[in-house]
Amino acid sequence: MRSLDLVVIGLYLVAMPALGMLLSGRQRTSKDYFVGSRQLPWWAVCFSVVATETSTLTVISVPTVAYLGTFTYLQLAIGYLIGRLVVAFVLLPKYYAGNLVSAYEFLGQRFGSGLQGTASVTFLLTRLLADGLRLFATAIPVKVILDSFNIHLAYWQIIAILAAFTVVYTYFGGIRAVVWVDAIQMVVYVGGAIAAGAILATRLPGDWLATTAAEGKFELLDFTSSPVTNQYAFITAVVGGAVFAMASHGADQLMVQRLLACRDLRDSQKALIASGFVVMLQFALFLFIGSMLWSFFRGADPQQLGLSSDDELFPYFIVNELPTGLSGLLIAGILAAAMSTLSSSLNSLSTSTVSDLYQRLRRTPGSDSQVLSLAKVWTLVWAVVFVGFASMFTSTDNPVVEVGLSIASYTYGALLGAFLLGLLVRRARQSDAVVAFLVTLGGVLYLALGITFPDGEGGQAALAFPWYTPVGVLITLVVGGLLSLRRPKEGLGEATEPAKAATE
Repeated sequence: MRSLDLVVIGLYLVAMPALGMLLSGRQRTSKDYFVGSRQLPWWAVCFSVVATETSTLTVISVPTVAYLGTFTYLQLAIGYLIGRLVVAFVLLPKYYAGNLVSAYEFLGQRFGSGLQGTASVTFLLTRLLADGLRLFATAIPVKVILDSFNIHLAYWQIIAILAAFTVVYTYFGGIRAVVWVDAIQMVVYVGGAIAAGAILATRLPGDWLATTAAEGKFELLDFTSSPVTNQYAFITAVVGGAVFAMASHGADQLMVQRLLACRDLRDSQKALIASGFVVMLQFALFLFIGSMLWSFFRGADPQQLGLSSDDELFPYFIVNELPTGLSGLLIAGILAAAMSTLSSSLNSLSTSTVSDLYQRLRRTPGSDSQVLSLAKVWTLVWAVVFVGFASMFTSTDNPVVEVGLSIASYTYGALLGAFLLGLLVRRARQSDAVVAFLVTLGGVLYLALGITFPDGEGGQAALAFPWYTPVGVLITLVVGGLLSLRRPKEGLGEATEPAKAATE
């Protein structure tokens, strides 16, 4: 009967590309491909933002966070909502006023093509690492279910197959296909998780809620842990989460591109703010499932269950404990989460490559048809590169959701700091911004990988990853601000007329 699961998964993989191509319509111009001619409804964009942001890491790894710990992860969602509010009313109006298709076009207008290219390349590398890890995370439950059928594939083979199905509708349908399929995929994986939770609830003892609460598994706010080294200390999670969201949703092309596909600024703001509440509810759902799993397995160490990775915990339950058909739907939901992230990444990488690098490096701009064709070619190129990057991850000692967030945090401070430098320091010019950007990248990497701090328990630990982005922003503003003092306050120096207009 388990073959029904494979049928469900196979049908899903075939249906999503077909549905994406059907909903996307014909891509006549590069603006169609990049921002859907700004005709997408805000609620669909909201779902796309959520599906892209949380993806596989939420589905399989957030339950592990609750299983091994508590609900303090939810404090990050509080910060995420605060950060979204800042982006909605500070950065989004700038993007819509400039009629942009790339977040980094703003940097090009404010400072020049040098910083725009530097930011774009940084974005490309960050997305390859962070979303490559997400693709690897998707291969974990797929490998579990295939192994149960004595079908043994390597992680890279699973990743390549998944990428092949995803690239079809991304290549032909552009951002419109990506957004609509994202919205459908979010319904699939959230609905599947709710169904799994409902079945899991029937398998638990009557007093499981009281017993779990007595063990402190529902602790939400953490005011006692070291705010320097513990990522879930209250001040760390909220402040770090807020600045992280400002960067991820205001300075990362992956999210900004979706928001620019809305009909107008007001719709974009609604999509962004609403997504913050949806993410909070989604985090709560998967954390609650994690606490239920802790009761179901009686708090057993994942290795005692024969698992090679902590993140195999929820997939193990899906494959071995859920009724046939439903477990296939849950695996399809996990694939949905991964496909939403991959399709979004491919489209945003293609957009940034063409609009931020190719068109800036060409002496004469190409025709719109050439830009559209080139965008599709780069979608294919990045799909191949993604498979290679995702295959580099073979295992990790921490839940992959934490590793994925920390990778993005390495560069987000420099990206967000560059935007704020352009907005807050009027006399700052391109050379100031580029130097500050590069110094920040080096400084954050050294801080994350080369320094330890007292952990409050007599040992040493690295700085908690939510601080990487705020520290990066501070370094960028300080270095860029000090360098800008070399110039007279009134002079424009290196700034161009577009740059002057962007600051006024």
